[in-house]
Amino acid sequence: MQLFNLDDEHKGKAYQILASLVAPRPIAWTATRSAEGSVNVAPFSFFNVFGSRPPVVVIAPGDKEPGVPKDTARNIRESGEFVIHLLDEPLVEAMNATAAEKDYGDSELDGLGLTLADCDHVSVPRIVEAPAALECREHTTLRIGKNRLIIGQVHRVWAREGLFDPKTLRFDQEKYAPIARMGSPDWYARTDDLFSLKRPD
Repeated sequence: MQLFNLDDEHKGKAYQILASLVAPRPIAWTATRSAEGSVNVAPFSFFNVFGSRPPVVVIAPGDKEPGVPKDTARNIRESGEFVIHLLDEPLVEAMNATAAEKDYGDSELDGLGLTLADCDHVSVPRIVEAPAALECREHTTLRIGKNRLIIGQVHRVWAREGLFDPKTLRFDQEKYAPIARMGSPDWYARTDDLFSLKRPD
Protein backbone atom coordinates (compact mmCIF):
# COMPACT_ATOMS: atom_id res chain seq x y z
CA MET A 1 0.00 0.00 0.00
CA GLN A 2 1.06 3.59 -0.58
CA LEU A 3 1.82 5.60 2.57
CA PHE A 4 1.12 9.34 2.91
CA ASN A 5 2.75 11.33 5.72
CA LEU A 6 0.31 14.17 6.46
CA ASP A 7 2.56 15.53 9.19
CA ASP A 8 5.45 16.20 6.85
CA GLU A 9 6.03 15.16 3.22
CA HIS A 10 2.38 15.21 2.09
CA LYS A 11 1.08 17.91 4.45
CA GLY A 12 0.16 20.24 1.57
CA LYS A 13 -1.79 17.46 -0.17
CA ALA A 14 -3.99 16.51 2.80
CA TYR A 15 -7.17 17.96 1.27
CA GLN A 16 -6.66 16.22 -2.07
CA ILE A 17 -5.90 12.87 -0.44
CA LEU A 18 -8.65 12.87 2.19
CA ALA A 19 -11.38 14.40 0.04
CA SER A 20 -10.71 11.77 -2.61
CA LEU A 21 -10.77 8.79 -0.24
CA VAL A 22 -13.47 9.79 2.26
CA ALA A 23 -16.37 9.62 -0.14
CA PRO A 24 -19.16 9.82 -0.98
CA ARG A 25 -19.89 12.84 1.19
CA PRO A 26 -23.27 14.56 1.52
CA ILE A 27 -23.46 18.14 0.32
CA ALA A 28 -24.65 20.87 2.66
CA TRP A 29 -26.13 23.51 0.38
CA THR A 30 -26.08 26.18 3.05
CA ALA A 31 -28.13 29.36 3.14
CA THR A 32 -27.33 32.29 5.42
CA ARG A 33 -28.35 35.92 5.60
CA SER A 34 -26.02 38.89 5.99
CA ALA A 35 -26.69 41.68 8.47
CA GLU A 36 -27.80 43.79 5.48
CA GLY A 37 -30.35 41.13 4.45
CA SER A 38 -28.63 39.52 1.45
CA VAL A 39 -29.14 35.75 1.15
CA ASN A 40 -25.95 33.77 0.62
CA VAL A 41 -26.00 30.14 -0.58
CA ALA A 42 -22.92 27.92 -0.91
CA PRO A 43 -22.22 24.17 -1.03
CA PHE A 44 -19.93 22.37 1.43
CA SER A 45 -19.05 18.68 1.42
CA PHE A 46 -17.15 18.68 4.68
CA PHE A 47 -20.50 18.06 6.37
CA ASN A 48 -22.57 15.46 8.15
CA VAL A 49 -25.09 14.80 10.92
CA PHE A 50 -23.34 13.93 14.18
CA GLY A 51 -26.08 13.22 16.68
CA SER A 52 -29.78 13.24 17.42
CA ARG A 53 -30.11 14.10 21.14
CA PRO A 54 -29.99 16.99 20.47
CA PRO A 55 -29.89 16.81 16.68
CA VAL A 56 -26.60 18.32 15.53
CA VAL A 57 -24.81 18.79 12.23
CA VAL A 58 -21.30 19.99 11.45
CA ILE A 59 -20.13 21.96 8.43
CA ALA A 60 -16.59 23.12 7.82
CA PRO A 61 -16.38 26.15 5.54
CA GLY A 62 -12.81 27.10 4.78
CA ASP A 63 -11.43 30.60 4.47
CA LYS A 64 -11.62 32.82 1.38
CA GLU A 65 -7.97 33.57 2.04
CA PRO A 66 -5.84 33.16 5.16
CA GLY A 67 -7.71 34.61 8.12
CA VAL A 68 -10.72 35.75 6.06
CA PRO A 69 -13.80 33.56 6.62
CA LYS A 70 -16.10 32.62 3.77
CA ASP A 71 -19.38 34.51 3.68
CA THR A 72 -21.23 31.50 5.12
CA ALA A 73 -19.05 31.42 8.24
CA ARG A 74 -19.16 35.20 8.60
CA ASN A 75 -22.96 35.29 8.41
CA ILE A 76 -23.37 32.41 10.87
CA ARG A 77 -21.01 34.11 13.31
CA GLU A 78 -23.07 37.34 13.08
CA SER A 79 -26.59 35.87 13.13
CA GLY A 80 -26.20 32.37 14.58
CA GLU A 81 -28.61 31.00 11.95
CA PHE A 82 -28.36 28.89 8.82
CA VAL A 83 -30.35 26.47 6.68
CA ILE A 84 -28.79 23.34 5.21
CA HIS A 85 -30.40 21.96 2.07
CA LEU A 86 -29.90 18.46 0.74
CA LEU A 87 -30.09 18.29 -3.03
CA ASP A 88 -30.89 15.90 -5.83
CA GLU A 89 -29.86 15.84 -9.48
CA PRO A 90 -32.27 18.51 -10.82
CA LEU A 91 -30.49 21.04 -8.58
CA VAL A 92 -26.89 20.12 -9.43
CA GLU A 93 -26.30 22.94 -11.94
CA ALA A 94 -27.75 25.52 -9.56
CA MET A 95 -25.64 24.16 -6.69
CA ASN A 96 -22.51 24.34 -8.83
CA ALA A 97 -23.32 27.93 -9.83
CA THR A 98 -23.49 28.95 -6.16
CA ALA A 99 -19.94 27.68 -5.62
CA ALA A 100 -18.57 30.68 -7.54
CA GLU A 101 -16.73 33.33 -5.53
CA LYS A 102 -18.73 36.55 -5.25
CA ASP A 103 -18.27 39.81 -3.42
CA TYR A 104 -19.74 39.87 0.07
CA GLY A 105 -23.41 40.81 -0.10
CA ASP A 106 -23.92 39.64 -3.70
CA SER A 107 -26.43 36.79 -3.69
CA GLU A 108 -25.44 33.58 -5.46
CA LEU A 109 -29.12 32.92 -6.17
CA ASP A 110 -29.55 35.77 -8.63
CA GLY A 111 -30.74 34.46 -11.99
CA LEU A 112 -31.09 30.82 -10.91
CA GLY A 113 -34.89 30.80 -10.87
CA LEU A 114 -35.17 29.21 -7.44
CA THR A 115 -38.00 29.90 -5.00
CA LEU A 116 -37.36 31.13 -1.47
CA ALA A 117 -39.82 30.65 1.37
CA ASP A 118 -39.87 31.62 5.03
CA CYS A 119 -38.62 29.17 7.60
CA ASP A 120 -40.40 28.37 10.85
CA HIS A 121 -37.65 28.90 13.43
CA VAL A 122 -34.90 31.00 11.80
CA SER A 123 -34.95 34.19 9.74
CA VAL A 124 -32.92 32.66 6.89
CA PRO A 125 -35.19 31.54 4.01
CA ARG A 126 -35.20 28.05 2.54
CA ILE A 127 -35.06 26.90 -1.08
CA VAL A 128 -38.42 25.34 -1.93
CA GLU A 129 -37.08 23.13 -4.72
CA ALA A 130 -34.70 21.25 -2.40
CA PRO A 131 -35.92 17.84 -1.24
CA ALA A 132 -35.01 18.67 2.36
CA ALA A 133 -34.01 21.68 4.45
CA LEU A 134 -32.67 21.76 8.00
CA GLU A 135 -33.23 24.91 10.06
CA CYS A 136 -30.19 25.34 12.30
CA ARG A 137 -28.78 27.60 14.96
CA GLU A 138 -25.08 27.75 15.74
CA HIS A 139 -24.20 25.81 18.86
CA THR A 140 -20.41 26.09 18.82
CA THR A 141 -17.66 26.93 16.37
CA LEU A 142 -14.33 25.16 16.85
CA ARG A 143 -11.05 26.31 15.37
CA ILE A 144 -8.47 23.58 14.86
CA GLY A 145 -5.53 25.07 13.04
CA LYS A 146 -6.99 26.63 9.89
CA ASN A 147 -10.13 24.49 10.11
CA ARG A 148 -13.42 26.00 11.23
CA LEU A 149 -16.01 23.46 12.40
CA ILE A 150 -19.46 24.95 12.84
CA ILE A 151 -21.67 22.78 15.02
CA GLY A 152 -25.33 23.56 14.51
CA GLN A 153 -28.40 22.33 16.33
CA VAL A 154 -31.22 21.34 13.99
CA HIS A 155 -34.54 22.79 15.17
CA ARG A 156 -36.82 22.14 12.19
CA VAL A 157 -36.73 19.82 9.18
CA TRP A 158 -38.62 20.37 5.94
CA ALA A 159 -39.03 17.33 3.67
CA ARG A 160 -40.55 16.99 0.22
CA GLU A 161 -44.05 15.52 0.19
CA GLY A 162 -43.93 11.76 -0.24
CA LEU A 163 -40.56 11.14 1.38
CA PHE A 164 -42.11 10.27 4.75
CA ASP A 165 -45.40 8.52 5.38
CA PRO A 166 -47.47 11.18 7.23
CA LYS A 167 -48.78 8.66 9.79
CA THR A 168 -45.89 6.28 10.43
CA LEU A 169 -43.00 8.58 9.40
CA ARG A 170 -41.59 5.60 7.51
CA PHE A 171 -39.10 6.88 4.95
CA ASP A 172 -39.44 5.92 1.27
CA GLN A 173 -35.80 5.48 0.24
CA GLU A 174 -36.72 4.86 -3.40
CA LYS A 175 -38.02 8.43 -3.69
CA TYR A 176 -34.81 10.04 -2.43
CA ALA A 177 -31.61 10.14 -4.49
CA PRO A 178 -29.34 12.88 -3.14
CA ILE A 179 -26.20 13.87 -4.97
CA ALA A 180 -22.92 13.16 -3.17
CA ARG A 181 -19.45 14.64 -3.43
CA MET A 182 -16.60 12.44 -4.54
CA GLY A 183 -12.92 13.17 -5.21
CA SER A 184 -11.36 16.55 -5.75
CA PRO A 185 -11.71 18.62 -7.80
CA ASP A 186 -14.85 17.90 -9.84
CA TRP A 187 -16.31 14.47 -9.07
CA TYR A 188 -19.86 13.76 -7.86
CA ALA A 189 -21.98 10.63 -7.46
CA ARG A 190 -25.60 9.69 -7.94
CA THR A 191 -27.25 7.60 -5.23
CA ASP A 192 -29.99 5.85 -7.19
CA ASP A 193 -28.23 2.46 -7.27
CA LEU A 194 -28.84 1.15 -3.75
CA PHE A 195 -28.99 -2.17 -1.96
CA SER A 196 -30.37 -3.29 1.39
CA LEU A 197 -28.37 -5.30 3.91
CA LYS A 198 -29.93 -6.34 7.22
CA ARG A 199 -27.83 -6.11 10.35
CA PRO A 200 -27.18 -9.37 12.16
CA ASP A 201 -28.88 -9.99 15.50
